[in-house]
Amino acid sequence: MGDVLLALSIPVLVFGGGIYAACDCWWRRRHPAPPSPYTHRAARLAEQDMLLLAEEIVDGAYAAFGPFYDAPAPGPAEPPTEPAALSSRSPRSPRPSRPASTPDRAPSPPAAVQKP
Repeated sequence: MGDVLLALSIPVLVFGGGIYAACDCWWRRRHPAPPSPYTHRAARLAEQDMLLLAEEIVDGAYAAFGPFYDAPAPGPAEPPTEPAALSSRSPRSPRPSRPASTPDRAPSPPAAVQKP
């Protein structure tokens, strides 16, 4: 009798494992897990957030320091003048070049990510 129970217990365990696997599959299809933070989509979203933040920082800095770059160039009779914030700069340091400020320009959208 002991051998019969042992022999029948193996198919019962296999059948029970199959039922468990089917129920587990059904449950996971009805209740999917939240997206993993390590997916490509999450990386793209994080990159877009980073680019938007960087663009906000650059736009804010350019808005704050825009008058320094928009000052009219001195004529031949006028001595060159620098804003007070830049007066400590050495005369040999190159001036950064940036296009003219346009206050009505909206921030540009982030550039599309190119695959290498």
